Amino acid sequence: MTDEYMWGAEYTFNIDHGYFEGLARGWRAGILTPEDYYNLCQCESLEDLKLHLSSTDYGNFLQEEKSPLAVSTIDDKLKDKMVTEFKHIRSQAVAPLSTFMDFVTFGYMIDNVILLLIGTRNKREMSELLPKCHPLGLFDEIGVVTVATTPAELYSCVLKDTPLGPFMAKCLKAPDLDELNIEIIRNTLFKEYLEAFYKFCQGIGGGTADTMSKILQFEADRRALNITINSFGTELASQKEERAKMYPLIGDFFPHGLMGLKDCDDIEGVQAVLAKYPQYECLFENVGDDVGDKTFEDRCYEMEVRLNEESFEQQFHFGIFYSIIKLKEQEARNIVWISECIAQAHKSKIENYITIFGKKG
Repeated sequence: MTDEYMWGAEYTFNIDHGYFEGLARGWRAGILTPEDYYNLCQCESLEDLKLHLSSTDYGNFLQEEKSPLAVSTIDDKLKDKMVTEFKHIRSQAVAPLSTFMDFVTFGYMIDNVILLLIGTRNKREMSELLPKCHPLGLFDEIGVVTVATTPAELYSCVLKDTPLGPFMAKCLKAPDLDELNIEIIRNTLFKEYLEAFYKFCQGIGGGTADTMSKILQFEADRRALNITINSFGTELASQKEERAKMYPLIGDFFPHGLMGLKDCDDIEGVQAVLAKYPQYECLFENVGDDVGDKTFEDRCYEMEVRLNEESFEQQFHFGIFYSIIKLKEQEARNIVWISECIAQAHKSKIENYITIFGKKG
């Protein structure tokens, strides 16, 4: 790409998308600081926490909530605020930003479909399940997901005409929707989704391709690790070829790392594969099983945060719209963790959160 073309692309970007980038960077400026977290950790009650949050960019988002305040209410309101900000941009965005933001929602759609399938299998009522669905993953046909009894029915009766249709078309071989097949569908949908999102970002090129490549490659590798680890002790542990079919083919593990993960039989085998990838060795660093210890999942969140922070080091790209959502989600997890510790009067582990754009974590 020539310098002349790059400069032209930057000016063109601002015509259609500059205002929205400004909004996203404004939200980034409102991310809680280490000082904010210190103050939250000093709170003695959820009312104190509510008061401190009102002095940040969160403002009076809990103003209408009556006492006593519940942690679940804080969680719901944090999610509502993030979704409102996302939809504000999506409702005004034009292509290709609008398509990019639609891709961001597809992951939440997959999570919602799987939640409903598992809930239905466990005899839970739709009225109980729908409120648990993520607002960014709702779509018109979601209410009839539970009528499907096979993957083929799930595709033909529900998902065929939705954005998940092309991804679901690869999941039709299973005879029913038992626990194992639901897990296979989840992982196959995410594999197809991540590969399609990666291809789309590569087609946009420039800063979007650069930033999103790193993020989506990490997400692909994280899913490959989770698929492998979660298969231990299940039927998939011995079905290594089937397990390998669910690995996304876009990450740093492709192809040799995926071949190594396919043959793993235990955590030690996974760690041996990671030893060949220095960027991932930290994922098992000082992890433990005791309450309050860092977990593998925590280490993945830490790496995810660092990658999404890097999105804001460049300009004129779409990666920040993905990253601000992921960073806001982590911030919400932090606030909920601190809220839980306060509500349970168990503050010894209250500082086990991940600071964003700060030194701690």
